[in-house]
Amino acid sequence: MAFTGFDPDALAFYAELRESNSKEWWTANRARYDQHVTGPFEDLAGELTGEFGEMKVFRPYRDVRFSADKSPYKLHIGMVTRARPAHYIQLSDEGLVTGGGAYDVPTAALARFREIVDDPTSGARLERLLADLDRRGFAPMTGDALRTAPRGYRPDHPRIELLRLRRLAVGRDDEPAPWMWSPDALEMIRERWRAVSLWCDWLTDAVGGELSEATR
Repeated sequence: MAFTGFDPDALAFYAELRESNSKEWWTANRARYDQHVTGPFEDLAGELTGEFGEMKVFRPYRDVRFSADKSPYKLHIGMVTRARPAHYIQLSDEGLVTGGGAYDVPTAALARFREIVDDPTSGARLERLLADLDRRGFAPMTGDALRTAPRGYRPDHPRIELLRLRRLAVGRDDEPAPWMWSPDALEMIRERWRAVSLWCDWLTDAVGGELSEATR
């Protein structure tokens, strides 16, 4: 089916799941998930595959084997392209996340990225790219960045925040808004993913083969 926007019931679904994250609640509401949450994502994938390649919608189950939180279900739905670097989108009751890049970065790729950041010429080019992405609402994902300078680099390096990155991805957050539930959502998301492509293309050109061992 054609994608005509997300279903606003997805917000209510995840807000309720947040309060009742149990197999019993999930079983009683599974039809809502299939129709109002997964359904629009599958339709969106069909619309975007031609430009961005094959993609997959993530399963709703959490891996709780090594987690103190044993809640069985994720509080969001996510979709990712199968290419590396990847494009990503996620919907929850808190809104929409769009982004992409390399999430689990091999040591060789991270070392190459830091060489690029450290070099005055290539580092300045990277800063210009990130400034362009910032104007489009995107910023590097810093959630698991190093707290200190990586070995071999000065703590007062002019691009220390980039050197501390361990995840080579950018993203933006959008709070729930009317456009998300309308046919306008397709072009809004396409526009965001095209911005992400600027980052993914740069990663491919600059870091290249070192990313080939990355996993998501």
